[in-house]
Amino acid sequence: MRVFCWTFLLIVLGLKGFAQDSALTPPPDTVYHRPVIRSAAQLLLDSVARAEQLRMKRLGDSVAMQYFNKPDSLRPDKFYELMLQTQTYKDYGFLSMPESKRSKKSAGHYRPTRDPWIIIIIFGLVIYSALLNRAASKDILNVMMSFYSKRILSQVSKEDSLLASWSFVGLFLLFGLTFGLFLYQVTSYYEIFYSISGAQLFISLSVLIIIVFAVKLLLLRFIGFIFDVGKIVSEYITVLYLTYFNIAFVFLPVTVCFSLLAAQYIPYLLFTALGLVVVIFIWQYLRSSLNIISNFRFPKFYLIIYLCALEICPILILIKALNIRT
Repeated sequence: MRVFCWTFLLIVLGLKGFAQDSALTPPPDTVYHRPVIRSAAQLLLDSVARAEQLRMKRLGDSVAMQYFNKPDSLRPDKFYELMLQTQTYKDYGFLSMPESKRSKKSAGHYRPTRDPWIIIIIFGLVIYSALLNRAASKDILNVMMSFYSKRILSQVSKEDSLLASWSFVGLFLLFGLTFGLFLYQVTSYYEIFYSISGAQLFISLSVLIIIVFAVKLLLLRFIGFIFDVGKIVSEYITVLYLTYFNIAFVFLPVTVCFSLLAAQYIPYLLFTALGLVVVIFIWQYLRSSLNIISNFRFPKFYLIIYLCALEICPILILIKALNIRT
Protein backbone atom coordinates (compact mmCIF):
# COMPACT_ATOMS: atom_id res chain seq x y z
CA MET A 1 0.00 0.00 0.00
CA ARG A 2 2.80 2.36 0.87
CA VAL A 3 4.50 1.53 -2.38
CA PHE A 4 1.33 2.41 -4.30
CA CYS A 5 0.98 5.77 -2.52
CA TRP A 6 4.58 6.77 -3.15
CA THR A 7 4.28 5.74 -6.77
CA PHE A 8 1.12 7.85 -7.28
CA LEU A 9 2.80 10.88 -5.60
CA LEU A 10 5.84 10.66 -7.89
CA ILE A 11 3.64 10.45 -10.98
CA VAL A 12 1.70 13.59 -9.95
CA LEU A 13 4.90 15.57 -9.28
CA GLY A 14 6.32 14.49 -12.61
CA LEU A 15 3.25 15.62 -14.53
CA LYS A 16 3.30 18.99 -12.72
CA GLY A 17 6.90 19.61 -13.66
CA PHE A 18 6.26 18.69 -17.29
CA ALA A 19 3.36 21.15 -17.48
CA GLN A 20 5.51 24.00 -16.12
CA ASP A 21 8.29 23.24 -18.56
CA SER A 22 5.95 23.27 -21.57
CA ALA A 23 4.44 26.64 -20.52
CA LEU A 24 7.84 28.34 -20.26
CA THR A 25 9.09 26.96 -23.55
CA PRO A 26 8.21 29.37 -26.46
CA PRO A 27 6.58 27.89 -29.53
CA PRO A 28 8.99 27.17 -32.36
CA ASP A 29 7.18 29.57 -34.83
CA THR A 30 7.37 32.68 -32.61
CA VAL A 31 10.13 35.17 -33.67
CA TYR A 32 11.46 37.35 -30.95
CA HIS A 33 12.09 40.98 -31.82
CA ARG A 34 14.10 43.34 -29.78
CA PRO A 35 12.09 46.42 -28.83
CA VAL A 36 13.26 49.62 -30.55
CA ILE A 37 13.13 52.75 -28.46
CA ARG A 38 12.83 55.95 -30.58
CA SER A 39 14.16 59.25 -29.47
CA ALA A 40 12.15 62.48 -29.30
CA ALA A 41 13.85 63.81 -32.44
CA GLN A 42 12.82 60.73 -34.41
CA LEU A 43 9.21 61.02 -33.21
CA LEU A 44 9.12 64.71 -34.27
CA LEU A 45 10.51 63.90 -37.71
CA ASP A 46 7.98 61.11 -38.15
CA SER A 47 5.05 63.44 -37.25
CA VAL A 48 6.32 66.12 -39.64
CA ALA A 49 6.65 63.58 -42.42
CA ARG A 50 3.15 62.24 -41.70
CA ALA A 51 1.65 65.76 -41.79
CA GLU A 52 3.42 66.55 -45.06
CA GLN A 53 2.12 63.29 -46.53
CA LEU A 54 -1.47 64.14 -45.55
CA ARG A 55 -1.14 67.67 -46.97
CA MET A 56 0.09 66.39 -50.29
CA LYS A 57 -2.80 63.93 -50.40
CA ARG A 58 -5.32 66.72 -49.80
CA LEU A 59 -3.75 68.85 -52.50
CA GLY A 60 -3.86 65.95 -54.89
CA ASP A 61 -7.55 65.35 -54.18
CA SER A 62 -8.42 69.04 -54.67
CA VAL A 63 -6.41 69.33 -57.88
CA ALA A 64 -8.09 66.21 -59.22
CA MET A 65 -11.50 67.99 -58.98
CA GLN A 66 -10.41 70.99 -61.09
CA TYR A 67 -10.46 71.51 -64.85
CA PHE A 68 -7.03 72.29 -66.15
CA ASN A 69 -8.35 73.65 -69.45
CA LYS A 70 -11.51 75.72 -70.11
CA PRO A 71 -14.03 74.23 -72.53
CA ASP A 72 -14.14 75.59 -76.03
CA SER A 73 -16.64 78.47 -76.21
CA LEU A 74 -17.33 77.80 -79.89
CA ARG A 75 -18.43 74.26 -79.25
CA PRO A 76 -22.27 73.99 -79.24
CA ASP A 77 -23.86 72.80 -76.03
CA LYS A 78 -26.64 70.42 -77.00
CA PHE A 79 -28.00 70.05 -73.49
CA TYR A 80 -28.22 73.81 -73.00
CA GLU A 81 -30.00 74.25 -76.33
CA LEU A 82 -32.46 71.47 -75.47
CA MET A 83 -33.27 73.11 -72.12
CA LEU A 84 -33.92 76.44 -73.83
CA GLN A 85 -36.31 74.81 -76.29
CA THR A 86 -38.31 72.74 -73.82
CA GLN A 87 -38.13 74.46 -70.42
CA THR A 88 -38.31 78.22 -71.09
CA TYR A 89 -41.11 80.64 -72.02
CA LYS A 90 -41.45 81.92 -75.55
CA ASP A 91 -42.79 85.43 -76.16
CA TYR A 92 -44.24 85.53 -72.66
CA GLY A 93 -43.08 86.44 -69.21
CA PHE A 94 -39.60 87.73 -68.55
CA LEU A 95 -38.24 86.76 -72.02
CA SER A 96 -40.61 89.20 -73.72
CA MET A 97 -39.66 92.04 -71.40
CA PRO A 98 -37.17 94.65 -72.65
CA GLU A 99 -33.57 94.23 -71.62
CA SER A 100 -33.37 97.63 -69.96
CA LYS A 101 -36.33 99.23 -68.24
CA ARG A 102 -36.37 102.44 -66.32
CA SER A 103 -38.50 101.89 -63.25
CA LYS A 104 -39.19 104.46 -60.63
CA LYS A 105 -39.47 103.20 -57.09
CA SER A 106 -41.93 104.89 -54.78
CA ALA A 107 -43.61 104.31 -51.47
CA GLY A 108 -46.94 103.45 -53.13
CA HIS A 109 -50.35 104.85 -52.36
CA TYR A 110 -53.06 104.05 -49.87
CA ARG A 111 -55.78 101.75 -51.15
CA PRO A 112 -59.04 102.26 -49.28
CA THR A 113 -60.91 99.15 -48.28
CA ARG A 114 -64.63 98.63 -47.81
CA ASP A 115 -66.50 96.86 -45.08
CA PRO A 116 -67.53 93.32 -46.09
CA TRP A 117 -70.74 93.48 -44.06
CA ILE A 118 -72.14 96.09 -46.50
CA ILE A 119 -72.66 93.32 -49.06
CA ILE A 120 -74.79 91.46 -46.52
CA ILE A 121 -76.86 94.61 -45.86
CA ILE A 122 -77.36 95.14 -49.60
CA PHE A 123 -78.50 91.54 -50.09
CA GLY A 124 -80.89 91.99 -47.18
CA LEU A 125 -82.33 95.19 -48.67
CA VAL A 126 -82.79 93.56 -52.07
CA ILE A 127 -84.58 90.57 -50.54
CA TYR A 128 -86.66 92.91 -48.37
CA SER A 129 -87.66 94.93 -51.45
CA ALA A 130 -88.65 91.74 -53.28
CA LEU A 131 -90.79 90.55 -50.36
CA LEU A 132 -92.36 94.00 -50.05
CA ASN A 133 -93.17 94.01 -53.74
CA ARG A 134 -94.68 90.55 -53.35
CA ALA A 135 -96.87 91.62 -50.43
CA ALA A 136 -97.91 95.11 -51.66
CA SER A 137 -97.38 95.06 -55.40
CA LYS A 138 -100.37 97.34 -56.11
CA ASP A 139 -99.21 100.10 -53.76
CA ILE A 140 -95.65 99.97 -55.05
CA LEU A 141 -96.94 100.13 -58.62
CA ASN A 142 -98.93 103.27 -57.74
CA VAL A 143 -95.83 104.81 -56.18
CA MET A 144 -93.79 104.14 -59.30
CA MET A 145 -96.51 105.23 -61.75
CA SER A 146 -97.21 108.45 -59.84
CA PHE A 147 -93.88 109.70 -61.15
CA TYR A 148 -95.15 109.42 -64.73
CA SER A 149 -98.95 109.73 -64.52
CA LYS A 150 -100.59 112.81 -63.07
CA ARG A 151 -103.92 110.99 -62.92
CA ILE A 152 -102.54 108.29 -60.62
CA LEU A 153 -100.89 110.98 -58.50
CA SER A 154 -104.24 112.77 -58.07
CA GLN A 155 -105.96 109.47 -57.30
CA VAL A 156 -103.46 108.53 -54.61
CA SER A 157 -103.69 112.04 -53.13
CA LYS A 158 -107.48 111.92 -52.91
CA GLU A 159 -107.81 108.41 -51.52
CA ASP A 160 -104.99 108.71 -48.96
CA SER A 161 -105.20 104.96 -48.40
CA LEU A 162 -101.48 104.27 -48.66
CA LEU A 163 -100.70 106.40 -45.62
CA ALA A 164 -102.94 104.28 -43.38
CA SER A 165 -101.67 100.88 -44.59
CA TRP A 166 -98.75 98.64 -43.70
CA SER A 167 -97.26 99.35 -47.12
CA PHE A 168 -96.44 102.88 -45.97
CA VAL A 169 -94.49 101.54 -42.97
CA GLY A 170 -92.59 99.07 -45.14
CA LEU A 171 -91.72 101.63 -47.81
CA PHE A 172 -90.76 104.24 -45.23
CA LEU A 173 -88.46 101.72 -43.55
CA LEU A 174 -86.91 100.92 -46.95
CA PHE A 175 -86.35 104.64 -47.54
CA GLY A 176 -84.62 105.07 -44.17
CA LEU A 177 -82.35 102.05 -44.61
CA THR A 178 -81.31 102.81 -48.20
CA PHE A 179 -80.75 106.50 -47.49
CA GLY A 180 -78.80 105.63 -44.33
CA LEU A 181 -76.62 103.15 -46.21
CA PHE A 182 -75.98 105.73 -48.93
CA LEU A 183 -74.91 108.33 -46.36
CA TYR A 184 -72.66 105.78 -44.64
CA GLN A 185 -70.95 104.98 -47.93
CA VAL A 186 -70.48 108.68 -48.65
CA THR A 187 -68.90 109.29 -45.22
CA SER A 188 -66.60 106.28 -45.71
CA TYR A 189 -65.56 107.49 -49.16
CA TYR A 190 -64.72 111.00 -47.96
CA GLU A 191 -63.11 109.57 -44.76
CA ILE A 192 -65.35 111.41 -42.32
CA PHE A 193 -64.90 109.84 -38.89
CA TYR A 194 -67.20 109.83 -35.85
CA SER A 195 -67.16 108.44 -32.35
CA ILE A 196 -68.94 105.35 -33.72
CA SER A 197 -68.21 103.38 -36.87
CA GLY A 198 -69.19 100.32 -38.85
CA ALA A 199 -72.64 98.81 -38.56
CA GLN A 200 -73.37 100.94 -35.51
CA LEU A 201 -72.93 104.12 -37.57
CA PHE A 202 -75.14 102.73 -40.35
CA ILE A 203 -77.94 101.91 -37.90
CA SER A 204 -77.61 105.33 -36.24
CA LEU A 205 -77.86 107.14 -39.58
CA SER A 206 -80.89 105.09 -40.63
CA VAL A 207 -82.67 105.72 -37.33
CA LEU A 208 -81.83 109.45 -37.52
CA ILE A 209 -83.28 109.73 -41.04
CA ILE A 210 -86.46 107.87 -40.10
CA ILE A 211 -86.96 110.04 -37.00
CA VAL A 212 -86.29 113.34 -38.82
CA PHE A 213 -88.69 112.69 -41.69
CA ALA A 214 -91.33 111.09 -39.44
CA VAL A 215 -91.27 114.16 -37.18
CA LYS A 216 -91.60 116.33 -40.27
CA LEU A 217 -94.76 114.50 -41.39
CA LEU A 218 -96.23 114.67 -37.87
CA LEU A 219 -95.54 118.41 -37.68
CA LEU A 220 -97.30 118.89 -41.00
CA ARG A 221 -100.31 117.00 -39.66
CA PHE A 222 -100.27 119.16 -36.56
CA ILE A 223 -100.04 122.37 -38.61
CA GLY A 224 -102.98 121.24 -40.75
CA PHE A 225 -105.03 120.58 -37.63
CA ILE A 226 -104.16 123.94 -36.02
CA PHE A 227 -104.86 126.08 -39.09
CA ASP A 228 -107.78 123.94 -40.31
CA VAL A 229 -106.15 123.15 -43.64
CA GLY A 230 -106.15 119.37 -43.31
CA LYS A 231 -107.05 118.72 -46.95
CA ILE A 232 -104.17 120.78 -48.30
CA VAL A 233 -101.75 119.22 -45.85
CA SER A 234 -102.92 115.70 -46.74
CA GLU A 235 -102.27 116.31 -50.43
CA TYR A 236 -98.89 117.80 -49.63
CA ILE A 237 -97.93 114.87 -47.35
CA THR A 238 -98.90 112.45 -50.11
CA VAL A 239 -96.56 114.25 -52.48
CA LEU A 240 -93.80 114.12 -49.86
CA TYR A 241 -93.88 110.41 -49.14
CA LEU A 242 -94.30 109.53 -52.82
CA THR A 243 -91.17 111.57 -53.46
CA TYR A 244 -89.31 109.82 -50.64
CA PHE A 245 -90.32 106.37 -51.85
CA ASN A 246 -89.20 107.11 -55.41
CA ILE A 247 -85.88 108.33 -54.02
CA ALA A 248 -85.59 105.04 -52.08
CA PHE A 249 -85.88 103.08 -55.32
CA VAL A 250 -83.14 105.30 -56.78
CA PHE A 251 -80.76 104.87 -53.83
CA LEU A 252 -81.11 101.07 -53.77
CA PRO A 253 -79.20 100.46 -57.07
CA VAL A 254 -76.89 103.37 -56.25
CA THR A 255 -75.77 101.65 -53.03
CA VAL A 256 -75.17 98.43 -54.96
CA CYS A 257 -72.98 100.26 -57.49
CA PHE A 258 -71.26 102.19 -54.69
CA SER A 259 -70.07 98.96 -53.07
CA LEU A 260 -68.93 97.28 -56.31
CA LEU A 261 -67.43 100.04 -58.45
CA ALA A 262 -63.81 101.15 -58.25
CA ALA A 263 -62.95 104.30 -56.32
CA GLN A 264 -62.24 106.39 -59.44
CA TYR A 265 -65.83 105.93 -60.64
CA ILE A 266 -67.49 106.97 -57.37
CA PRO A 267 -67.62 110.74 -58.19
CA TYR A 268 -69.50 110.00 -61.42
CA LEU A 269 -71.90 107.77 -59.50
CA LEU A 270 -72.55 110.50 -56.92
CA PHE A 271 -73.13 113.05 -59.64
CA THR A 272 -75.62 110.73 -61.36
CA ALA A 273 -77.45 109.95 -58.11
CA LEU A 274 -77.78 113.61 -57.16
CA GLY A 275 -78.96 114.41 -60.68
CA LEU A 276 -81.71 111.78 -60.45
CA VAL A 277 -82.82 113.06 -57.05
CA VAL A 278 -83.02 116.62 -58.37
CA VAL A 279 -85.08 115.44 -61.34
CA ILE A 280 -87.51 113.63 -59.03
CA PHE A 281 -87.91 116.72 -56.85
CA ILE A 282 -88.44 119.03 -59.80
CA TRP A 283 -90.86 116.73 -61.63
CA GLN A 284 -92.98 115.45 -58.78
CA TYR A 285 -92.38 117.40 -55.61
CA LEU A 286 -92.37 120.94 -57.02
CA ARG A 287 -95.12 120.10 -59.52
CA SER A 288 -97.67 119.28 -56.84
CA SER A 289 -96.41 121.99 -54.49
CA LEU A 290 -96.92 124.67 -57.13
CA ASN A 291 -100.39 123.27 -57.78
CA ILE A 292 -101.31 123.66 -54.11
CA ILE A 293 -99.84 127.16 -53.93
CA SER A 294 -101.69 128.32 -57.06
CA ASN A 295 -105.09 127.01 -55.88
CA PHE A 296 -104.98 128.43 -52.35
CA ARG A 297 -104.06 131.97 -51.41
CA PHE A 298 -102.06 132.59 -48.24
CA PRO A 299 -99.37 135.05 -47.17
CA LYS A 300 -95.91 134.44 -48.63
CA PHE A 301 -94.42 134.87 -45.18
CA TYR A 302 -95.98 131.58 -44.12
CA LEU A 303 -94.39 129.89 -47.11
CA ILE A 304 -90.95 131.24 -46.15
CA ILE A 305 -91.39 130.06 -42.54
CA TYR A 306 -92.43 126.61 -43.73
CA LEU A 307 -89.51 126.27 -46.14
CA CYS A 308 -87.03 127.34 -43.48
CA ALA A 309 -88.48 125.17 -40.70
CA LEU A 310 -89.49 121.94 -42.42
CA GLU A 311 -87.58 121.80 -45.71
CA ILE A 312 -84.22 123.50 -45.21
CA CYS A 313 -83.84 122.75 -41.49
CA PRO A 314 -83.84 118.90 -41.83
CA ILE A 315 -81.18 119.13 -44.53
CA LEU A 316 -79.05 121.39 -42.33
CA ILE A 317 -79.50 118.99 -39.40
CA LEU A 318 -78.22 116.10 -41.53
CA ILE A 319 -75.28 118.16 -42.79
CA LYS A 320 -74.38 119.18 -39.24
CA ALA A 321 -74.77 115.65 -37.91
CA LEU A 322 -72.65 114.19 -40.70
CA ASN A 323 -70.04 116.96 -40.45
CA ILE A 324 -70.12 117.46 -44.22
CA ARG A 325 -68.06 120.46 -45.35
CA THR A 326 -69.52 122.12 -48.41
